[in-house]
Amino acid sequence: MLSLGRRAATWLPRLFALSFALILPAIAIAPAAIAGLPPGNAITDGRALLRYALPIDNPDIREVQKDIEGLSDNLRAKRWAPIERNLKHVSKVLNLRPKNILAAVPEERRPQAEALLAELKTDLSKLEEATAAKNKPEVQAARNHFLAVVGEIEELMVEGFPFEVPAEYRNLPRLEGRATIAVETTQGDLTLVVDGYSAPITAGNFVDLVQRGFYNGLPFTRAEDFYVLQIGDPVGPETGFIDPKTKQERQIPLEILVEGDREPVYGATLEELGRYTDNPVLPFSAFGTLGWARPSDNLNGGSSQFFFFLFEPELTPAGLNLIDGRYAAFGYVVEGKEVLEKLRPEDKILKAKVVAGAEHLIQPS
Repeated sequence: MLSLGRRAATWLPRLFALSFALILPAIAIAPAAIAGLPPGNAITDGRALLRYALPIDNPDIREVQKDIEGLSDNLRAKRWAPIERNLKHVSKVLNLRPKNILAAVPEERRPQAEALLAELKTDLSKLEEATAAKNKPEVQAARNHFLAVVGEIEELMVEGFPFEVPAEYRNLPRLEGRATIAVETTQGDLTLVVDGYSAPITAGNFVDLVQRGFYNGLPFTRAEDFYVLQIGDPVGPETGFIDPKTKQERQIPLEILVEGDREPVYGATLEELGRYTDNPVLPFSAFGTLGWARPSDNLNGGSSQFFFFLFEPELTPAGLNLIDGRYAAFGYVVEGKEVLEKLRPEDKILKAKVVAGAEHLIQPS
């Protein structure tokens, strides 16, 4: 991995000068503005961001999640005492407040949630044993499994879709939930999770195009080291998907859900709305964030082109990376990030397939 200085030397000049026809307009920022960015503690793992993005409100399961998510920093530095304290706190919550967690799960799903809580206690025992032995790889493996189970419990808590998509956009496909996409490329396989809870129109448009086979065989049209990897430009003069029903290019609005809001804002950047300090629920803070491309002069002109964000997270803290609030994120690469580093414009998506969550796609009536 390049050092911070070498990476900065590589991408900062490009960031200042590059005009991104379908993603980023030219950005001119004084170098001092970049130098002054605080390092922060942005969440840089796509799976963690997806867990936090779920529309639930249960402080106990979030408390458990936060403590176990937070092990990573202490684990990297081999600070075992703070890890032990976190595990003791998690044990206390799981043993003293399981009813509070189960109360947030719809009654018909509670038996499944109870089984998952029992699995968490088993995982916690493994974490405690590995921590006592100061076995870093085993702690990491147990932590990852623990958090995957936490995510399953949190998903069980979601009941129905949390808001109504505005009537003017109901002529577009929408995803009322989440979907997992398996992508086979010429360099290897990727697994994507797209989040309709936060970006139902953007994610719905993407899932619909995947199901149509739109991306199969398409080449990557832009591959910038430490920047973006873009695809979705169809063969021929068109720049987007032509809907066979209307014979027109399907266009979707800019769609951003902000932390604390109940539903997304449409057709405006957060900067235009004066919400300079607000953070999107799905930030561009993870390597492999999925973003929707659009013409630089049309916020609502996105169609079929999307991009993988390739900046290293430590250089792009959430809310301070110049893309949050200007472009729609709609999911994350959860497996195969190493493949993203290999892909070039001569490479292609061979096949993309919805492997879970297809039932959440709602087609316009």
